[in-house]
Amino acid sequence: MVARTRTMAPPPASSTLAPLLRLAAAALLLLVAGHAHAALGIRVDVIRLPSASSPPFPAAFREAPAFRNGDECPPAGSPDGRVDVAMTLDANYLRGTMAAVFSILQHTSCPESVAFHFLALRRGGGDGAANNVNDDPLAAIRATFPYLDPSVYRFDPSRVRGRISRSVRHALDQPLNYARIYLADTLPADVRRVIYLDSDVVVVDDVRKLWSVDLEGHVVAAPEYCHANFTKYFTDAFWSDAELRDTFRGRRPCYFNTGVMVMDVAKWRLGGYTRRVEEWMAVQKQKRIYHLGSLPPFLLVLAGDIKAVDHRWNQHGLGGDNMEGKCRSLHPGPISLLHWSGKGKPWLRLDSRKPCTVDYLWAPYDLYKAAATALEE
Repeated sequence: MVARTRTMAPPPASSTLAPLLRLAAAALLLLVAGHAHAALGIRVDVIRLPSASSPPFPAAFREAPAFRNGDECPPAGSPDGRVDVAMTLDANYLRGTMAAVFSILQHTSCPESVAFHFLALRRGGGDGAANNVNDDPLAAIRATFPYLDPSVYRFDPSRVRGRISRSVRHALDQPLNYARIYLADTLPADVRRVIYLDSDVVVVDDVRKLWSVDLEGHVVAAPEYCHANFTKYFTDAFWSDAELRDTFRGRRPCYFNTGVMVMDVAKWRLGGYTRRVEEWMAVQKQKRIYHLGSLPPFLLVLAGDIKAVDHRWNQHGLGGDNMEGKCRSLHPGPISLLHWSGKGKPWLRLDSRKPCTVDYLWAPYDLYKAAATALEE
């Protein structure tokens, strides 16, 4: 399930590494326990220091060790074998982003071949790329991973503000939640394929396996869940309108989660998929046809027409539902990616001393200094 970790240089200080190793061992035991007691919804309390009320500053995170390519990998910086990964960069989710990046680098055989692309909100003027911007989230990424050379692009929130309709949870209404729609318009022309990941994931397998999936002519690949009740993602107003529901005619639509996607960027551009998603957002402004943020317009355009990927690549829903965020257990089967979609986020639940069992699987990747101090104590 978990890929081998490559040689790291320099190694982290033993005072920091030891508690993480102990916690990783405990997490593996909890993983087994989670399957054995799936129906119990176990909660386990832990003593951790609370996060500051404001978003963490760069000094709040430990510097991560440097991960190097194995002998079988192309030279560092070579376009051969490059894996492009895109994420949003939001101060409110920065702790999750740090853990996600750390997990990707730790479990891939070719960490120096992973190119990170971050989408951050534009803060007035400038061009789309902002590699020299020194605001807190970006400064924190660079201080924590000084050997990385990420690309950062400014997303203009005005592009979506007039298109966003209020959803069931405030976090889903933020402009950056819609930035994934504009990936193909944002990334440089030489990026022809990209993995998009939400900030509340950890990858426990080699990300190159997901990268290498055969899209078979589709524009998007993602785990598909055809057992889910697809009708609940749209309102009665949608299903009662014959013209609207006919959009799925000729397709067998299934739910997929847009927090983990492999996208053929070139095909997305050629097919005008950004415009097609925007058109459904315009319909939503006139007639409320869904309640769940940026997901439904993706489903309207792509459901039933994606390349299905093994479910191991999105063990989603670990954050519970969108209203209460109650604890959930792991689904049976192998796991390559853990995803805390839903209201509950592992760093918040751990800090509140009311963690769910699955949150201990996220904790070993947490680079927040206060968390390590609490573990050592």
